[in-house]
Amino acid sequence: MSVPRDIRRLLSILDRAYDRPSWHGTNLRGSLRRVTPAQAAWRPASGRHNIWELVVHAAYWKYLVRRRLTRDATLSFPRTGSNWLPLPSRPDARAWKADLALLRDEHLLLRAVIARLPAAQLPRRGWHSKWTAAEHIYGIASHDLYHAGQIQLLKRLVR
Repeated sequence: MSVPRDIRRLLSILDRAYDRPSWHGTNLRGSLRRVTPAQAAWRPASGRHNIWELVVHAAYWKYLVRRRLTRDATLSFPRTGSNWLPLPSRPDARAWKADLALLRDEHLLLRAVIARLPAAQLPRRGWHSKWTAAEHIYGIASHDLYHAGQIQLLKRLVR
């Protein structure tokens, strides 16, 4: 199946923000390279988010955009909660690896939905949203980059 040019362009933007080389610098996945569970769980101050929370938050929003694009109310996020989820009860290396895999999996699921999206649906509003499908895709790529920058800053502060 041929992927329309507009969809290919959006996939490229999404991928560059998440895990492909890009001119702007470190993408989201790159910002997480070599982050240990202890670094991920470190909090700069009371009431501030840590790297781990940013990872799960980013995964959650990839799920939410996928749900809005598909308009599928049966989709659910693998973890309990929404938006800002608590750390696992045992924030160890195994749990960190699982949450990094959750982020990757949600990215791939979202990417698959976008790849199948007819270009004619790009101007259509998302389910329960005022934003169009194209705006959701641009937005989630921007969201990845925003949090990649926060993670880069947190990595410097934790040292």
